[in-house]
Amino acid sequence: MLLLCISFAQAQETISGKVLDEQNLPLPGAGINWLNTTISASTLGDGTFTIPYSSENKKLVISYLGYVSDTLDISSPKYVTHKMKPAKGSELKEVVLDKTRKSLERSQVKAANVSNMGSKELLKAACCNIAESFETNPSIDVNFSDALTGSRQIKMLGLTSPYLMITEENIPAVRGASQAYGLSFIPGTWVESIQITKGAGPVVNGYESVTGQINYELLKPINDIPFFLNAYGSTGSRFELNTHFNKKLSDKWSSSLFLHGNTTVNKNDMNNDGFLDNPLAKQINVMNRWQYTDAEKGWVSFINFRYMHDEKQTGELDFDPDTDKFTTNHWGSEINTDKLDVSTKLGYVFPDMPYQSIGLQTAFNWHKQESYFGFKTYDINQKSFYSNLIFNSIINNTLNKFAAGLNVTYDNYGEYVNTVDYSRTDNSVGAFLEYTYDNANDFSIVLGGRFDVHNRLGAFVTPRMHLRYNPWEKGTFRLSAGRGKRAANIFAENQSLFGSSRALNVINGGGKIYGLDPEIAWNYGISFIQGFPLFNKNAEFVVDFYRTDFQNQAVVDLYASPQQALFYNLDGKSYANSLQVELNYEITMHFNIRTAYKYYDIKTQYTTGMEERPLQAKHRFFTNLAYETHIVEGGKQWKFDFTYNWMGRQKLPYTGSNPEEYQMRDYSPSFSLMNAQITRTFSSVFEAYVGGENIGNYQQKKAILGNDDPFGPYFDSSIIYAPVFGQMYYAGIRFKIK
Repeated sequence: MLLLCISFAQAQETISGKVLDEQNLPLPGAGINWLNTTISASTLGDGTFTIPYSSENKKLVISYLGYVSDTLDISSPKYVTHKMKPAKGSELKEVVLDKTRKSLERSQVKAANVSNMGSKELLKAACCNIAESFETNPSIDVNFSDALTGSRQIKMLGLTSPYLMITEENIPAVRGASQAYGLSFIPGTWVESIQITKGAGPVVNGYESVTGQINYELLKPINDIPFFLNAYGSTGSRFELNTHFNKKLSDKWSSSLFLHGNTTVNKNDMNNDGFLDNPLAKQINVMNRWQYTDAEKGWVSFINFRYMHDEKQTGELDFDPDTDKFTTNHWGSEINTDKLDVSTKLGYVFPDMPYQSIGLQTAFNWHKQESYFGFKTYDINQKSFYSNLIFNSIINNTLNKFAAGLNVTYDNYGEYVNTVDYSRTDNSVGAFLEYTYDNANDFSIVLGGRFDVHNRLGAFVTPRMHLRYNPWEKGTFRLSAGRGKRAANIFAENQSLFGSSRALNVINGGGKIYGLDPEIAWNYGISFIQGFPLFNKNAEFVVDFYRTDFQNQAVVDLYASPQQALFYNLDGKSYANSLQVELNYEITMHFNIRTAYKYYDIKTQYTTGMEERPLQAKHRFFTNLAYETHIVEGGKQWKFDFTYNWMGRQKLPYTGSNPEEYQMRDYSPSFSLMNAQITRTFSSVFEAYVGGENIGNYQQKKAILGNDDPFGPYFDSSIIYAPVFGQMYYAGIRFKIK
């Protein structure tokens, strides 16, 4: 019924271990608690856990939804590997859950400030792609990048996604050529969970992250259901279909086939400016995923093959690319992208030492984008290779852990802006070491460092630190500090500027990246979480403060002139302060409220002086209400979700030298947005949902400057602080074969 292995390495006054399923795969979120006590913990994404040892009550309870709960007799602090058995038939009815797992939860025992978004949280929105899945997360800001492409841009700690490391199962995924649209190429239904780390990320995954890391885990073939279908349609004429096929081929091999397609077929112009609010689009996305597991010998591996083709057409309503491309008949744009990805993960866990493992990650990516915006052209072709070798073990006991390894990256860019060739090759080799002291009682610290040699960034060291201290029950302090260094891909990351008449001018500072120097920044953070009872219900109070200081930055200057965008090295100060205060409360069982206030102080030294970062609200307020009815016989249930966002005024790029009719104010007005969704679960295999976005119908006035003369000197579609499209409603169904 269960497998119990006890290592010779003993941890003083703590129980550490791992919870697995029958295929030796980790079970994240499993409940761990001492019988008849309040001492509890839950497993992390890799199935590991640490819980204070209880010498008085020696019965440890392990539970997980859909599995038979087990009680283990533990007589002394040990390392425990426990394999759970799936519940079947009447056994499932006997499972009693005394606590519902949160859809968005923070770890109380991890040194880093990590929150986990489970599949339940991802279903709170239509979640067509993961760029749209953060609407209910207070830590991530979601904005439109321009008035043409409908693309979402995410920010954390007040800085845009290039300063975030976005990884797929800890392999860098959205970077380089894919920065502008990469998140829209990841269907939400493919994702099992998302982990969000605030502050400098771990050195194991690289040196580029500055404000944090977003890691998304894909559905595992060994655990996935045989068939899944999701169909979606909206009043914006967007239609989407997702299907998953899963097959267990043998006791060791499983495979999944993921198919995704979406299209936007009708032209919409809700603000009557003569331009499409959302592009005409179509996308085909296919992934074949293989998993091999040999539980007895300790081997686990994954192989992924993926191909995607995406087309977007935007511009004036009457634009026809067959007759109007590169003419002044009508202004238009097309963005066509092809992606091919192959990735592998190979891991070995030493059977007699379950705390020790070795893993190899490799990935090959090909990304080709051909695009034009009016008369401007932008083409980029990126070929990348990534490899990471990681060894994990302990020093004397499981309180002291370490990870060490080697990392190789290769990026070949064929990049053309109009007729200018910016092609180049970047490569690096690095080594890293990360030490973790983890006493689940009250203290843990992670000290990491890596040394890299890069052909353009040079040789450099990346230090990082995360610390956790629990001074009292349900209270957690965290500190973090770290350095990040990156090459700014100034054109790929700022493609919204191509939809304007601005001249893109690089002021050559003698650097090796477009004539610029690499970006270097330090990030420091402090966080406090306190859980407490309020009217006999659970409440949680969170305060986060983070500061990012740039030693150098590739400055994007939109203040010098409305007819140009300048790129140059930072000469002076640039910083970003972020304060978030959050209160989460369980009003009644299955009825939760999540609220947050965020304050940003972000300034950079421009040629015109020290200015606020444009298009960034200094004040934001967020509320999410979620309610579920009790599940009745047959799996019937109602789910209700409502999200409110208030954005304060935002500093706008300078337009004061334009004629009056082509000017915008110095600051945008504040505004509110409301989203809602209702889901009806008819059974364990079928559910339907309806929802609405921007229910209050707020639209930005004058979304496109110079829309009456798009080939003139005042045209600009990049100054976007609010939605262009008004109310949007959608509906969909989900069907499963279990």
